[in-house]
Amino acid sequence: MNNSVGNTARLLWAGLRALLVLTIVCGVLYPLAVTGIAQALFNDKANGSEIKDKSGQVVGSSLIGQTYNLPKQNPDDPEEAAKPDLKWFQPRPSNGLGSNSVNTQYALILSGATNKAADNPDLVKLVEDAKAAVIADNTTASYAVKPQDVPADAVTSSGSGLDPNISPAYAELQIHRVAEQNKLDVKQVEKLVADHTTGRTLGFMGEPRVNVLELNTALKALTKS
Repeated sequence: MNNSVGNTARLLWAGLRALLVLTIVCGVLYPLAVTGIAQALFNDKANGSEIKDKSGQVVGSSLIGQTYNLPKQNPDDPEEAAKPDLKWFQPRPSNGLGSNSVNTQYALILSGATNKAADNPDLVKLVEDAKAAVIADNTTASYAVKPQDVPADAVTSSGSGLDPNISPAYAELQIHRVAEQNKLDVKQVEKLVADHTTGRTLGFMGEPRVNVLELNTALKALTKS
């Protein structure tokens, strides 16, 4: 009987020691080591890939898109359609987004694709309406946008709806409108887009892209300089 109690006590003590050791190693030392390495070698990514403006204020993440719309006439009316603020470069369409009190430029309520077939009447109408709006918004006195000039990403959302990037073609299509709205020279805005165009990863993966938040942050700095 005594041997049985003693064996049980030894087993419990061994289990408790193992629990304490594993808690310290896996719950304290390992997280500290991983966090330390991440902060030392990948500080930007470890902190959410934050983008800061000229004053050092965080304006968002390079991994998540933002909308650039004018304030609603009636904020309490959910049926009122948001209108784009044409002085900024516009991102891809994002459906299913609402407002929040933390970041009024982007509201993450849901993420996902429309899951509608290419011949779905609702999707076709959305694309046609978006295309007409892109043409109307970006046609200026000196620059006419043709239907064939509108790239696919200008009228369709990404699979997640959170894509922070647009194609160089869509960014270039917006140059004249942004220059006119901000009273800038077209060459200045062209250079801005070129400076913020990223090529394929490792030269062959993905497509060339322009991060809209980074581009608009640089545009804001340019208009205030």
